[in-house]
Amino acid sequence: MEYTLLQKCVFELIGTMVLVLMGDGVCAACTLNKSKAKDAGWTVISLAWGFAVMCGVFVSQPSGSHLNPAVSLGLALAGSFEWSAVLPYMISQMVGGFLGACLVYLVYMDHFNASADNPDGMLGCVCTMPAIEHKSINTLVEAVATFILVYTILAFSTAENTAAIGMGSLGAFPVTALIMALGMSLGGPTGYAMNPARDLSPRLAHAVLPIAGKRDSGWGYSWVPVVGPCIGCVLAAGLYLLIY
Repeated sequence: MEYTLLQKCVFELIGTMVLVLMGDGVCAACTLNKSKAKDAGWTVISLAWGFAVMCGVFVSQPSGSHLNPAVSLGLALAGSFEWSAVLPYMISQMVGGFLGACLVYLVYMDHFNASADNPDGMLGCVCTMPAIEHKSINTLVEAVATFILVYTILAFSTAENTAAIGMGSLGAFPVTALIMALGMSLGGPTGYAMNPARDLSPRLAHAVLPIAGKRDSGWGYSWVPVVGPCIGCVLAAGLYLLIY
């Protein structure tokens, strides 16, 4: 079936909403007071984020399952995606990220209310903040992580890999494993945002939602999970074009 650009954008919106709902949901589950999963730890968060991406990919297959402005930009730079669709995809992803964060708040509203003594933790449920704030290094971390993400996705799309693992360019299971590995290996310094729709949109939701006892939304850091992924996706596309 051939889908229109509008239909594909709807799939991107829904897929990104599912990704953020489930990904930020596990952060809330592991962080907020009186949650049954409180203090479950980074391994649970990394695994769950991988599965969150998998679910987002499955529900957005007709659009190609980008779910990330950095992925859309990287694919376009590499010649694997039409430029005319980049901005509509990005807008859809950003809206989906905002809606996903709002749903997390609704689901965990009582737990947010019970966690007013932990404003940093409440912010961390919906967007990233660095373990050690050093913006140049933080940007480097986000760029490296996004480089690995986008370059590996592009590598998945080569004929050799497609034949070897029997998948389309954005198959769910390899990307699931990739997200889990990135979380466990490169997630420690910044929380591995790698995705403006996963970070900037939920940060905006944090700013406007009536969360009791919340702190500021970390706007002084907010550019890092946008600029870093943009750098990473450009480098990934450049290397892909150079090699392939």
